[in-house]
Amino acid sequence: MSRKVNESQKKEILNLFINGTNIKEISKIYNFTVPTITRQLKILVGNEEFNNLKKSNIDASNSNKNKLKSNSLKINNEINNLDQITEEKKSNQDSFFVELTPIDYEIDNTKQKDLSSIELSEINLPKVVYMIVNQKIELETKLLKEYPEWQFLSQEDLNRNTIKIYFDLKSAKNDCNKEQKVIKVPNTNVFKIVSPILVSRGISRIVSSDQLIAL
Repeated sequence: MSRKVNESQKKEILNLFINGTNIKEISKIYNFTVPTITRQLKILVGNEEFNNLKKSNIDASNSNKNKLKSNSLKINNEINNLDQITEEKKSNQDSFFVELTPIDYEIDNTKQKDLSSIELSEINLPKVVYMIVNQKIELETKLLKEYPEWQFLSQEDLNRNTIKIYFDLKSAKNDCNKEQKVIKVPNTNVFKIVSPILVSRGISRIVSSDQLIAL
């Protein structure tokens, strides 16, 4: 019996595709067929945008190129808007000279970091979540740069140690290999209690399907 793509998976699949992961790799990650992934992406962004993104991703070899592409599109949109405003002012005020103040497009990674993560004290987690541990019941940690959907963050953030939580058991089992096991966390308040311990061990972020949580 065929499986349905849930809402959380749709968001993750779209983030991976936008950040340069090709459809074949996404299909392996989520164990869906290439046609299924393709159909969901077309529904989410439309045929035209899907084709544009697919074409852009062909030559993308790493996440840095995808980041530059995204920033370039934003800058071009702003430039086009400025050009349009300038033309309108010229047509309405032919006798006036209009000087446009240069816009600074330099990205402030620190502000970007603050906007991307949510403080643990400000988030309402579900009562039950799941985690992956090794056979010794030790937490499996990863660097944030190992998650494609967060590649737009600063290099400092990408080198942060993280742990991942899952809101449903099926997703956790899909990510679990033979040397690991899935455990149930029946009371998520435990994260607030042990956060100082996690931070002391160099773990400063919790990753979920669609959120980055700061400890």
